[in-house]
Amino acid sequence: MQPTPFGRQKMAALEGLLAQARATLSPAAGPEGALTLGVYSTLGPRHAPRLMRGFTDRHPGARITLAEGDLADLEQGLRRGRIDLALVYDTGLSADLALTQLQAVPPHALVPPWHPLAGAGTVSVADLAADPVVLIDLPHSRGYFLSLFQIAGVTPRIAAETGSIEMLRAMVANGLGVGLLATDLPHDLAYDGGRVVRLALTGRLPPSRIALARAAALPPTATATAFVQFCIEAMGGAPAPSHPS
Repeated sequence: MQPTPFGRQKMAALEGLLAQARATLSPAAGPEGALTLGVYSTLGPRHAPRLMRGFTDRHPGARITLAEGDLADLEQGLRRGRIDLALVYDTGLSADLALTQLQAVPPHALVPPWHPLAGAGTVSVADLAADPVVLIDLPHSRGYFLSLFQIAGVTPRIAAETGSIEMLRAMVANGLGVGLLATDLPHDLAYDGGRVVRLALTGRLPPSRIALARAAALPPTATATAFVQFCIEAMGGAPAPSHPS
């Protein structure tokens, strides 16, 4: 038997109520309790492991379980109480999620080392569009990067699309196109040993905002509250409480 769409909606609502009841009735464990952290694919490897390690170093009794997924999976997990917090980009999220801003990251360009602009240090989006572009093809991310070209008043020639940051970097390193990223990695080496050159983008471009999301209808656990505060300190965010999106 398969539930109807109405049935699936009610089951999701029931799971949310059960999660709220568990959070209300469970004893307060303080920051030494359990936490399920959801992570968006392009953010996870860059930030989640060091945040997990730093938090558990501070609170040795804390237990963090990682849950990777796309934005739709993470939003559903938060509403149903399966995920306590999710590390996401603050874009296109539902209004029933509460967000704590952590970091605003400016986008940047990637070119191969032999590219004529490789030594320039900076580049405009319009000049970058003179080359074929390798584009991140993930929900919301794709629209964000295309909007940068729209702001510059140019139409990019898309050489390829990929859902992987490392695939994009390797393609750029092999001269298959130039790229745009918001995830700023601290090295220039691609998976296959090739190298990329990072260029700052000129002009007034909107940054990519990293945030922690939780379900506004579910009260946060003490561990979740402590983890949010730790992430604010670790990533340089403003020490403000969560707020609705």
